[in-house]
Amino acid sequence: MPVSGLARAQQKMTEAGVPQRAIDVFTSFYAQLEGGATGMIAEADVEPLTDLERATDLETDEAGSEAVAATAVIKLNGGLGTSMGMDRAKSLLRVRGDLTFLDIIVGQVQHVRRVHGVRLPLLFMNSFRTHDDTRAALSHHGDLAVDDVPLDFLQNREPKLLAHDLTPVEWPDDPSLEWCPPGHGDLYTALETSGVLRDLLDAGFRYAAVSNSDNLGAAPDPAMMAWFAASGAPYAAEVCRRTPADVKGGHLVVRRDDGRLVLREIAQTPPEDVESASDLTRHRFFHTNNLWFDLEKLAQMLADRSGVLGLPLIRNEKNVDPADPASPRVVQIESAMGAAVEVFDGATAIEVDRSRFLPVKTTRDLLVLRSDVYEVGDDLKVRARAQTPLVDLDRRFYSTIADFDARLPDPPSLAEATSLTVEGDWTFGRGVVVTGEVRLDDDGTARSIPEGTRLG
Repeated sequence: MPVSGLARAQQKMTEAGVPQRAIDVFTSFYAQLEGGATGMIAEADVEPLTDLERATDLETDEAGSEAVAATAVIKLNGGLGTSMGMDRAKSLLRVRGDLTFLDIIVGQVQHVRRVHGVRLPLLFMNSFRTHDDTRAALSHHGDLAVDDVPLDFLQNREPKLLAHDLTPVEWPDDPSLEWCPPGHGDLYTALETSGVLRDLLDAGFRYAAVSNSDNLGAAPDPAMMAWFAASGAPYAAEVCRRTPADVKGGHLVVRRDDGRLVLREIAQTPPEDVESASDLTRHRFFHTNNLWFDLEKLAQMLADRSGVLGLPLIRNEKNVDPADPASPRVVQIESAMGAAVEVFDGATAIEVDRSRFLPVKTTRDLLVLRSDVYEVGDDLKVRARAQTPLVDLDRRFYSTIADFDARLPDPPSLAEATSLTVEGDWTFGRGVVVTGEVRLDDDGTARSIPEGTRLG
């Protein structure tokens, strides 16, 4: 009798040393996948999220100091920045002068430690691809560790599955491509299987503030810490008002049959519902991927459910080698950490200012962040000092970090810009200033903008 795809995947994970709890979670998702589950959330089954409490109305008081002392900061750090041509942890990318994402994150945490006299642990959830270089970078920041709490823990991994039969793919040319991380929904499993969840609880920490390492807006905020502790909620999501730029992001909705908050990603929206899901007047809030949870309540839920929280499945189909469109199609079983909002009784959400959401997904985002549109204070918080302009760079010449840095070694001034559109191969000299709406057209040749030029 042939061995099933699931059994082969389980065996591969066991032989690779993947923890049994993570294998159990994978097994649960595999059963959904095999049964045809897609994770789709129809518009007819949900209601829009209405007005929420606003973080801008919060104040820090003396009672909040206990919450600050009981909170840990966790950064998701598994991304390589492959969309920008990187082959190491994206958090090691230079973003302000010589400062990397990681440098700024560390500085933000150290500032709160000094001002509030708290331990405030900082932990990074790395993937098997970002583990070594992140650890090496952290070693240059001195004694960051708190008690016996480690600075990082490893995200689990799982086999990619051939799309046509759901068996583990084999790719001898690069066996590492046979594996993938299970999405950031693995956070909860990885916290438990690594022992970090127990380490935090044993060290006296009760709450976790979680965000992506490429979002420098999500700095540790004592007022937010005090709010979450006082709320008594087991889990909370930070949401922002949507703009046309956010229609492809995940947004929170209310499930009609039980009134629970649910995260709906664009990949979970049926084609016929995309227009309704994109309606900014109907669905007004998007999920920032900044979230909070009660460590004690998470530990209890994991114990009650034998490690399987039951997050919704995301079926992600790709080529086994992302750089080779002719390579076999595979399915990656994924889940979103924000989807945990629906499994916690009493989960809530809070509306935050756009300043809490500054992700860098493309070189366009990076250019704005490096420019004088933003400034970095003594507290290492990144603040906007001007309206963010719309930037569009020709992907042929600016999509990778190497090409981007070669053509834009010094970011132009964008503080007075409304928009900058670059078509073609342009190299910017030092001290270029962009004002109003500027468009650079392509004439088929490589051109340079002289030092000190004022455009607009």
